[in-house]
Parts: sequence; structure tokens; C-alpha cells
Amino acid sequence: MTDGRNQQRTLVLLRHAKAELSPEGPDEERPLTARGHADAAAAGAWLARHALLPDVVLCSTTRRTRQTWHGVALGATGSPPEGGPTGPVPAVRYEPAAYEAHPEGLLELVRAVDPEARYVLLIAHNPGISLLSALLDPERADPDGLRTTDLVVHRPTTRWAELVPGGAPITARHTARG
Repeated sequence: MTDGRNQQRTLVLLRHAKAELSPEGPDEERPLTARGHADAAAAGAWLARHALLPDVVLCSTTRRTRQTWHGVALGATGSPPEGGPTGPVPAVRYEPAAYEAHPEGLLELVRAVDPEARYVLLIAHNPGISLLSALLDPERADPDGLRTTDLVVHRPTTRWAELVPGGAPITARHTARG
């Protein structure tokens, strides 16, 4: 077991895919559109092409974020998020606190990740996810924030538990479209 001091970490922030605009029912139950499903799969394929498959997934509990994760998993591996023959299954934590979270709340979720994890995928909502990206790298963050199915790759310079504002430079960004 290593202490993780010299282990490179990667945090990928993903705003959920395009969801239906439904005036009926609770916001938490809005499903993805057909485009949202295709974009989520495209996000997974992009992560796989760049060897950014997560060890840990932190996902809001809303329907659209859960569907985004399922699409990402299918796009990345061709298997459902419960796993399959293509490799290990990431630890998935569905986090109610990620819905309507402020960036500091999302940062706390990341700080609680197992120190042995190398790749973390956080799937959440605006404005919190965009503000977290800006908090982690104020100089390189997109001033317009993340659009649906935007991925931003941050490379923390410390352990997860010690992650601080300005402590995770952006190394890549991508808007996934199916």
C-alpha cells in the first residue's frame, strides 16, 4: 500500500448531459434527452481514448446525472456501469449533497475520496461544478462555465484530503457531442 504522495491524481469534472425541460414533476427527476444520452456516451468514449477511466465516481443523485453516468460507462467500456468483461468497476458514490451544491461542498466530497484512488470523476450541476473548476484553477477556468456534457480535467498537486483552491491545474477540456 502506498501513501499516495508521489501518485499522480486526476479529477475530471463533468456537467450532466442535456436534460428535458419539464415544467411538471420535481427537477430531480428530469430525464436526459436523446441528444443527452448520445453526448454522455461520447463523453465516455473520450475518457476511454484518453485513458481517463475513473477509479471513483462521485455522482449527484438526480435522474439526469445518474443517466449521464450510465451513458459514460457504456460509451467508455461498452458495458453497463455495473461492470463487465472490459475491466474493473469503479466505486460509484451517489451523493445527494452534489445536487445544488456550492463549490466548497463539492470540494469536500472530493476531499473524502479514498487516498489510493488515482482517477476521480465528479458528475454534478451548474453553477456548482463550473465554480468548482474555477476554484481549483482560477487562471485557466472557462469564464462562461461548463456547458452540458463538458469535461474538464484537473491534475491535483496534493492528496485528495489536502486539495485546496488553486491546487489542481486544468490540463484538458472537452465538450462531448454524440
